[in-house]
Amino acid sequence: MLTRPTLRPAPDTPARLDGRHPGAGPAGRASRQVRPSGRVRAVVAAVAARVAPRGDTYDGWVTEAEVTSRTGKRVILAKPRGYCAGVDRAVQTVEEALKLYGAPIYVRKQIVHNKHVVQTLEAQGAIFVEENEEVPEGATVIFSAHGVAPEVYEQARSRSLRAIDATCPLVTKVHQEAKRFAAEDYDILLIGHEGHEEVIGTSGEAPEHIQLVDGPEDADTITVRDPNKVVWLSQTTLSVDETLETVARLKKRLPMLQSPPSDDICYATSNRQHVVKEIAPECDVMIVVGSTNSSNSVRLVEVALDAGARAGYLVDFAHEIDDAWLAGARTVGLTSGASVPDELVQEVLAHLAARGFTDVDEVVTANERLTFSLPQELKRDMKAAAAARG
Repeated sequence: MLTRPTLRPAPDTPARLDGRHPGAGPAGRASRQVRPSGRVRAVVAAVAARVAPRGDTYDGWVTEAEVTSRTGKRVILAKPRGYCAGVDRAVQTVEEALKLYGAPIYVRKQIVHNKHVVQTLEAQGAIFVEENEEVPEGATVIFSAHGVAPEVYEQARSRSLRAIDATCPLVTKVHQEAKRFAAEDYDILLIGHEGHEEVIGTSGEAPEHIQLVDGPEDADTITVRDPNKVVWLSQTTLSVDETLETVARLKKRLPMLQSPPSDDICYATSNRQHVVKEIAPECDVMIVVGSTNSSNSVRLVEVALDAGARAGYLVDFAHEIDDAWLAGARTVGLTSGASVPDELVQEVLAHLAARGFTDVDEVVTANERLTFSLPQELKRDMKAAAAARG
C-alpha cells in the first residue's frame, strides 16, 4: 500500500493566479519552522546520532544560530509538497478497486505521473494500458487523474467495460468550462503543453472551438473568428508565471479576451511553486522528487532556477542523486511534485543526512486540508458489497 501524507492537500481558500497564497500571510511571506517534525525528525535524528560528536545529543530543536553548527550543511524542506487531493483520490481509487473487484484492474494511461506509484500499483495487480482496446471486454478500467475525451467513454461502453473515472475534480472543472463556452460559441484558447493527456482530454470536449497555446510564443500566431468572443483556459499543472506571461501576450492582441471563472491552475501546483520561490534564493542546489513525465514536477525545477537556486535536479529516487551535485553545497532545497508519496522525500532526507546535511529547516507557506471523495460508481459498488456482507 502506498503511504500518503498526514495532511490531505488543499487550501482553505483557492490559490490565486497572481502568486499570493492562503496561509502565507499578508505579504506572501513564508512562516519558518526550525524544528522538524514527525518522520523528518526521526530520519535526521537517526543519522545525526551517528555523526554527532561524543556526548552530543539530538533533541529535535535547533536555534537559528545553530542551524548549520554541526556540519555547516542544511536542508530547507518545502511545504506544501507531495500528494495533492486529486492524486490521493486517484491512487485510492485503484487500491479500493483492487480490493473490491480483485486483480487484475486495468488503468488507461498512468493513473498519475509517478514511476514509484505505478510500479507499486502494478505489484498489487493493476495493469496499465494505453487504450481501451487493450482491455478485455467486460473488464474493469479506470481512467487516470488527467481526464479523458468523451470518445474514450464511448469506446468503453462499446466494449462493455466497467469504467471508473478517477479524473481529478479540478480537471473536470476545466472540462465543464470548455463545454460551457463552446455551447455559447466562444473561441477557446487552451494554454497547455501539446500532447499532455490533460490537454488531449480537455480539447476533446470541444475540438472545433479549442486552439492550443503552448507558451507565450504561440500567442502571436493565434487567430479567432470574433475577438470579442474569446476566452482562455489552461492545463492545471503549468507554471503560474509562464501562464501569466502567455495571457498578457494574448491580451495585447485580443484586449477583450475573457478569463476563466476561477483559476484553472490548481491550488496544489500554485502552492508548490510558491514555496519553492520562497526558498530558492537560499539554495545552492534544489532537488525536486518527481518523474520526468510529471508536468508539475518539471515546472518546480524551472521555477527554482528562475527564482535563484544555483542548480536544480529532478529525481525519482534518492539513489539517483549524484554526489557531485552536492560538492561545495551548504544549503540544499528539497520538495516534491504533486504525484509523489512522502516516503520518497523521507528517503532523500536520509540520503542527504548521511552526507552531512543533518539540519532541516521546514518552510511552510500554506496548510492544505481539502480531500475529494472517491468516484461515485466505485462508492456505489463498495456500498453494495458492504450491504451484501451484512
